[in-house]
Amino acid sequence: MPKEILLIDTFHETFIPKLTTLGFNCTEGYEWSLEQLQQTIGNYEGIAIRSRIPLNKDLLQHATNLKFIARGGAGMENIDVAYAVSKNIKCLNATEANCDAVGEHALMMLLALLNKLLKSDKEVRNGIWLREENRGTELQGKTVGIIGFGNMGSSFAKKLTGFEVNILACDPYKTIDAAEYPFIKQVSVEQLQEQSDIISLHVPLTAETKYMINDKFISQCKKEIYIINTARGKCLNTADLVKHLKTGKVKGACLDVHEYETSSFERLETLPEPFEYLIQSDKTILTPHIAGWTHESNRKIAEVLAKKIGQLF
Repeated sequence: MPKEILLIDTFHETFIPKLTTLGFNCTEGYEWSLEQLQQTIGNYEGIAIRSRIPLNKDLLQHATNLKFIARGGAGMENIDVAYAVSKNIKCLNATEANCDAVGEHALMMLLALLNKLLKSDKEVRNGIWLREENRGTELQGKTVGIIGFGNMGSSFAKKLTGFEVNILACDPYKTIDAAEYPFIKQVSVEQLQEQSDIISLHVPLTAETKYMINDKFISQCKKEIYIINTARGKCLNTADLVKHLKTGKVKGACLDVHEYETSSFERLETLPEPFEYLIQSDKTILTPHIAGWTHESNRKIAEVLAKKIGQLF
């Protein structure tokens, strides 16, 4: 008999054919409510999701036949992984599928900010021709501190190697292979704060990382810095960031993820005063959680997850 899998969110068009080849009967529940899911989740051996509905303990306790959860992306904060593991439910994600997209996006935002690209483009389109006011800053020779050196952080580091920068990496949960990454210096968070001109965040959202970039963290940095966040919005305290943008301690910020996003990442919940400041500032570049959202990564996520699901059976 075919195995049953429920797709709560949409995936690349190749995903369902790959699952069918693996012997799955695919149910597309893209518009299902939480109540519908709770009533039927016990029928499925697998669930494929992005971020639309959180799979918490209250929901997963009804998943009596569930063997795996496949997350179309990197972060797993919308899944109660500990409870799932206690029920022998495998939790799969695809961090290796969109890490190149994230690395490219982080680099693109940084270069655009350093060279005042968006500001000068807007001015020229409005007939304003300012050269001295749009003098840029070179990346060469700067020290870039990367917090979190998994697939995302290491991808960003690789993208930086052609720019003749010094690259620091802080990750207390792994020892970076010097043979594979000879251009990386692994440091403590204190060393990173002391030496970095640019700090880029590449960590999952956990109790440990929630608001890790805050007033205290920024104040302890020795230099004036640029901040990049392509991780999760709540890893950075927006009000604290704005405080330091105003003083000049933070020279600029590239934010693809935002503290005020909904859990589904589909919109902003509110537009509080700190975010209004970010919108108006020419020291920021803001994008709508799209760093890992390329045509190529969409396809690669489907490929990676289908392969991992196939390895389970």
